[in-house]
Parts: sequence; structure tokens; C-alpha cells
Amino acid sequence: MDDNDRLTAADVRLMQALAQRLVAVRPELVNSDASVGELAWNWGKGHAAAGGSWRRRLWFSGAELLAWGWAQLPRRVRLSDGSVQDVTSAYLAYQVHPDAAELVDEVIAWYAGVADGIERTVIAQAADEFALERWAAHGYATDPHSLGDSGSWTQLNVRDLDEVEQPVLPDGFRFRTADEAGPRAVVQAHVDAWAPSSYTQEAYEGVRGTPPYRGDLHVLVEAPDGTMAASTIMWLDEANGTAEFEPVGTHPDYRRRGLGRAMLLHGMRLARQAGARHMTVACLGAPGRPAARELYYGVGFRQFTRDVPLVKRVR
Repeated sequence: MDDNDRLTAADVRLMQALAQRLVAVRPELVNSDASVGELAWNWGKGHAAAGGSWRRRLWFSGAELLAWGWAQLPRRVRLSDGSVQDVTSAYLAYQVHPDAAELVDEVIAWYAGVADGIERTVIAQAADEFALERWAAHGYATDPHSLGDSGSWTQLNVRDLDEVEQPVLPDGFRFRTADEAGPRAVVQAHVDAWAPSSYTQEAYEGVRGTPPYRGDLHVLVEAPDGTMAASTIMWLDEANGTAEFEPVGTHPDYRRRGLGRAMLLHGMRLARQAGARHMTVACLGAPGRPAARELYYGVGFRQFTRDVPLVKRVR
């Protein structure tokens, strides 16, 4: 067990390697914030601004990582519209190799220590019955806000890349890569799609400095007036021949024009050329939040697994 409590870029690479090992044998157990792409995206965009509120612990067998926990503690987040958001609860991203499933109890105990006295949230996979039993034994319950018609739980969607339809853009629109568009346009595209957002130039520099980021797999759609109307990043896992979309966003003024569909198809063709055989993307799964889900189903994705948000309230 490594007791150094600050998450580092070297730690993220070890955590990504564990994700790759799980994808090869039990992909349904890869937690929602523990995939190669999610780790790169979350670390890259956040470590400069929020890293002071991050704590982690790693569990090894020799030199091999078997489990990790990444706790994100209460913090203040400044958004692009000038507002400030106070995050008052703790959140845990974690992963345990199924061959060392008993370590989930150590992860839970460590989290309790680092976030003592704070409302604690965590997300486990529905397929991980052992982990769900252990979290329940320690007093965690399904987060009621995640249930219902507009709940916040997410599902992971997959498809193979044997055949990918040719994308079609409306007249005057064109595909660009991040290398072509430049950092300022790339950041603005994300902020426009997700406003209000905490994404900044500094955050993007962190993202593009985090493996396996590739500027040629960061795709945008440029409108006739030069606006970057949609964007997505594809994270390639060469070891498993997979790639994942994260994030995917469209400017609100350009939605319902087929840009997202065309961008996803174009991205999958690029990912296939780069060596990917399978593609993944996550989205909200609640019945009342169908927009992204229907977009992904429309380009050939199907649900593979889903997560279970858990919470332990402060008494």
C-alpha cells in the first residue's frame, strides 16, 4: 500500500494500466470514472485547479497495482459565467481487480478516514455484486436522487467498428481536428456546449498533456461562420483495440441538425483507422433523459452495463 496521499500523473498511468487489464478480462467491472479515457479526461482537466482537494491511495502486489481510491473532497469551483459552485460532499472514484476483490473493504475504510464527517458518495457497477454487498454492509445506500424518471445514473454503451456509416454534414459545415482548430477554439467549443463550465485554457493544456490524448483524435465540427459547433475527444486504448468518446457536446444553437451524429460516425472511422476495433460511450440512462442515449443508439451503440450511485449521509 502506498501512503503518499496526493494523486500524480504517474499514478494515473498505473490506474489506466489496471483499467486495461480489466477490459481484457472483465470489462463489465470497469467503474465509470476508472476507464482509460475517463481517468485521462478527469485528471487532465482538473488537476491544476482542483488537485489540492484530491487524495488517493494505491494497493499493490509487488509492482502490480491491484486497487486504488481517488477521493475528491469539498471544494469551490469557479464557472465560465462568473458564478461559484461549492461542492460540499466527497466523491470517490475507485477500482479493485476482481482477483483481489477483498480489497474493496480496505478502500471503503480508507475513504471513511479521509472523508470523515462529510457526506460520502461513490459509484459502483451494477455487475459488481460483491462490491455492492460490501458498500451496503458499510452503510451505503442507493442515492435517491439517482432514481426516478430524471435520475442521474449512467450507462455504458458499446459497438464494434467493423462497418461504420459514411458521415454526412449539412452544407457549409466541415470536420476539423484540435490540431487544426487551435487551443482557443477547442476550449470555446467545450464551454459553449456545456455552459456554465469550469473548463479553461489551463484545463485543456492539462488534457492534451495526458496520455493517450491525440490531437488528431479530438474532432470538431466547424459551422460556416467559423463557430466550432460540436466537439468530442476519442481516447484510444491500443492494448485492447478499443476507444471511447469523452466528452461529446454540441453548441445549443446548432443542435438537432445532425451534427452530433455525423461527428460520431466520423470519429469512429478515425478511431478504426487508428487501430480500434470497438467503441464505447457513456450517457445518462434514466427514462426522462433520452437525448444522448437515442443519439448513440442511432449510430449503432447498445447498452453494455450501468452504474449504481451510492451515498452515505452524515448523521
